[in-house]
Amino acid sequence: FSSRRVVVRESDYRVNSPPITSDPPDHRPLRMVLIPPFTPQAVSKLEAKARIVCNELIDKFVATGVCDGAVDYAQNIPVLIITHMLGIPAEHGDQFREWITMALQTGVTDEQALRQAEEAIAAYFEVQIKARRENPGEDLVSFLIAARSPDGEPFSDRQVLGALRLLLVAGIDTTWSAIGSSLWHLATHGRDRARLVAEPELIPTAVEEFLRAYAPVTMAREIARTTEIGGCPMREGQMVLLSFPAANRDPEKFPDADQVLIDRKHNPHAAFGLGIHRCIGSNLARMEMVVALQEWLKRIPTFSLDRSKSTTWSQGTVRGPRNLPIRIG
Repeated sequence: FSSRRVVVRESDYRVNSPPITSDPPDHRPLRMVLIPPFTPQAVSKLEAKARIVCNELIDKFVATGVCDGAVDYAQNIPVLIITHMLGIPAEHGDQFREWITMALQTGVTDEQALRQAEEAIAAYFEVQIKARRENPGEDLVSFLIAARSPDGEPFSDRQVLGALRLLLVAGIDTTWSAIGSSLWHLATHGRDRARLVAEPELIPTAVEEFLRAYAPVTMAREIARTTEIGGCPMREGQMVLLSFPAANRDPEKFPDADQVLIDRKHNPHAAFGLGIHRCIGSNLARMEMVVALQEWLKRIPTFSLDRSKSTTWSQGTVRGPRNLPIRIG
């Protein structure tokens, strides 16, 4: 199986986003370069910024008594954190959200939308890369430009662009979907919501269960050699989906697999993938989810789903609420 393609689309159009679209031996060098900004120690330095972001978002709607938990809250948090890490203006976040929707949602069935998003992302980051080469800063773009491969070689603009594309597309929609799904669960399960308000120390454990139960990502692989697994023939060139959400509901792995147990102690879920392609940004995603729920429940301990309005969910590689109407109080 090859990671040359990780999304099933109606066309064969491929997106270059190393290391996620790379196979060994090309995979490891760039992955190792990307790890330092996403270690637990590095991510902990972003926590204070994340709390500020969450509270500034809540300030905008808390007094109104209603909000869209996806559009007004969840979708903004990872966007504002990644813009901070990249050293680019926060107001560019809305453009990022539009590109991500085009790439991961519309682009699954509309190649023109996918190409348009990819070209726009490339053009944007080409400007950022040029600017940082001329005037480096303390940001993630500059970090990638200054990085060196194990043999001491700098990365090309194409490699830097691919890594930035990956961080933008793979690191934002997945997390905002996970935050949105968590809020949807708490808005529709009052007992769990009340317990987390009363026992905030349980929130990190609950986040792991939300990741298991509402895993936002389903990845694919290209079949590199004709084979057969479990009696299912797989031919070279075909695509196969690796359903992390289904794996996370495996009754042989998880007792009461279809129940969401926010105090589940043993939780070896696969929401971040497994093996050499396990999500580099898992520490960042976990921090953003924990902080998002902590700050929300501090400020909004009582809320419910507004069933007079539609809750909509994305379709495609990443699944999460795109609209989440909520009544506060």
